[in-house]
Amino acid sequence: MAAATISLLFNGDLASSVKSQGTGRYASVYSEVQNSRLDHPLPLPSVLGSPFKVVDGPPSSAAGHPEEIGKLFPSLFGQPSVSLVPDDSGDVAMNQSLKIGVVLSGGQAPGGHNVISGIFDFLQTHCKGSTLYGFRGGPAGIMKCKYVVLTPEYIYPYRNQGGFDMICSGRDKIETPEQFKQAEETAKKLDLDGLVVIGGDDSNTNACLLAENFRSKNLKTRVIGCPKTIDGDLKSKEVPTSFGFDTACKIYAEMIGNVMIDARSTGKYYHFVRLMGRAASHITLECALQTHPNITLIGEEVSFLI
Repeated sequence: MAAATISLLFNGDLASSVKSQGTGRYASVYSEVQNSRLDHPLPLPSVLGSPFKVVDGPPSSAAGHPEEIGKLFPSLFGQPSVSLVPDDSGDVAMNQSLKIGVVLSGGQAPGGHNVISGIFDFLQTHCKGSTLYGFRGGPAGIMKCKYVVLTPEYIYPYRNQGGFDMICSGRDKIETPEQFKQAEETAKKLDLDGLVVIGGDDSNTNACLLAENFRSKNLKTRVIGCPKTIDGDLKSKEVPTSFGFDTACKIYAEMIGNVMIDARSTGKYYHFVRLMGRAASHITLECALQTHPNITLIGEEVSFLI
């Protein structure tokens, strides 16, 4: 019966009618350190705490093969880039309430919960009456319209905490005509003004395809990609680093340092450490700079020699 109750609670058709939604975490069982983290205020860019305006910049382009990319994204390519700049002429508050969806995609990285918390806080402060939907289980939640309406009580135990279990993540992709159609139906059903995709390079590529599809169908839903990857392989002039990379490197470097102490203590072992990153060796290089191993193999250099 309990399992059935939980499945009903987060069913998309019923979630909007449930006034009191359960959460997977309870602050009452947190340690003193965890509780101290919950209310810790994080620094924000000053422009987000004061009146601002959106200013159009030069047309967007691509780092390489602009003609090919332009053909893949005819509705989006060449749109002006935008910047948020301080505005002394008015208040930051907006005159309309918004309906925003948020989804976690791919592997977890520290900071994911705070991205959701930040979106929620901004809507509550500056867009009174707004609703934030959390799609459960990654992109599959969008296609199946499985969501939870995020509330202050639901979000609170996850503030400044690691993991992606607030709404959980997934590695599904929205790429077939049928899947795009399902995403369209969800956006229309919930009357979404925006959809925030928190993910890595694959997830942001998928978000761009979804945005192109929505734009071509004249849907009002704006798709926004938030760069999340511990691999550190999602960078641009506007995105100097993605959240998760720094913490991953610190944790790995500490573990490597422990292994190195063990090697020095025994004097008879060789340790080979393989790190994450797929085709990118940013984590390997950063950990090498922090720990100074005898040999570091950089994947990009090895592939060049081959």
